[in-house]
Amino acid sequence: MGLGGCIILIAVGAILTFATDWDMQGVNLDLVGIILMIVGLIGVSTFSSIARRRRVMVPPATTTVVEEERHHHTRDGYSDGYGV
Repeated sequence: MGLGGCIILIAVGAILTFATDWDMQGVNLDLVGIILMIVGLIGVSTFSSIARRRRVMVPPATTTVVEEERHHHTRDGYSDGYGV
């Protein structure tokens, strides 16, 4: 059962518990709705723990920065040519 099925169980249970006033002989619909909501919550928590375990943490790719050496012909002691 996936996450969608668990959410549907919770919704159906809430509808049976809070939104209906049906009376069936031998069946307590409020209790059935509460049981469905509990099963849905257990399913959501189980699904989320399994999904969390499946996630693989990949470290970000590191880039190597190579600085190029600049060969300047210096004149008068200046390296950039400023002040010449």
